[in-house]
Amino acid sequence: MGSALFVKKGLQLQASFLERAKRLYGSKVFSVDFSKAFTAQRINSYVEKETRGKVVNLIQDLDPLTAMVLVNHIFFKANWTKPFNPADTHKSFPFLVDKQTTVRVPMMQQRDTFAFGVDPKLNCSVLQMDFRGDTVAFFILPGEGKMRQLEETLSARVVRRWSHSLRKRQIEVFLPKFSISASYDLETILPKMGIRDAFNKNADFAGITKTGFLQVSKATHKAVLDIGEEGTEAVAATATKLIVRSKDNPSFPVIAFKKPFLTMITSKDLSAIFFIGKIKNPSEA
Repeated sequence: MGSALFVKKGLQLQASFLERAKRLYGSKVFSVDFSKAFTAQRINSYVEKETRGKVVNLIQDLDPLTAMVLVNHIFFKANWTKPFNPADTHKSFPFLVDKQTTVRVPMMQQRDTFAFGVDPKLNCSVLQMDFRGDTVAFFILPGEGKMRQLEETLSARVVRRWSHSLRKRQIEVFLPKFSISASYDLETILPKMGIRDAFNKNADFAGITKTGFLQVSKATHKAVLDIGEEGTEAVAATATKLIVRSKDNPSFPVIAFKKPFLTMITSKDLSAIFFIGKIKNPSEA
């Protein structure tokens, strides 16, 4: 995890801002000429190197009036505490994308002890799988027609409730291998979170520089997540309890992620969410 500041040549940044950026985020500072076409490639090459080639072409073009580009990046690679055996992976397993579309995907399979439960309130099954270290993955399989409800209800509070209520037991897991990549224009997302003035003339970045007025012209976020047999590579509580449920054998449940599901990677103490996404079609990279 890290960040970098690409600053227009001649632009003087506040010493206090630079000190905090380096101390809190480990930011590196580079002086560049935004009027040169190769500057975008320089930034992209930096990001590609820092993310081990997973994030490419983050910057498409740059306005010559650009004063500064702030890049934040995270490269996450971790191994399961209980890896899947590649010999058990089904090479072509049916995955129901929707009622009209079925695709064939590599489906991993494992029988072991995991934290698992069913949330009757949100009508979904929840599986927690641990990575070595202090991170965990949650895989959430909604009931028929309940994906939208799950997405709209999902919150840190809900995840904490799941974490405290899941019970460890032996279970058969079917989980597709997948790789997802997505780019987001934060200029449409951040205002919905209350961050509006940063993108207009009301922006006040006096804490960054005193020379001229600054405003955010573009904010882009790109995330990549790979899940495989060994692990992953990337970049008020209610009283409702979780219950364990099995269709066939009450003592040996099976959970098969063979239709769209949600996934997230968090710190073990749930203080940070590193990745969250919806897997609609594992066959699409």
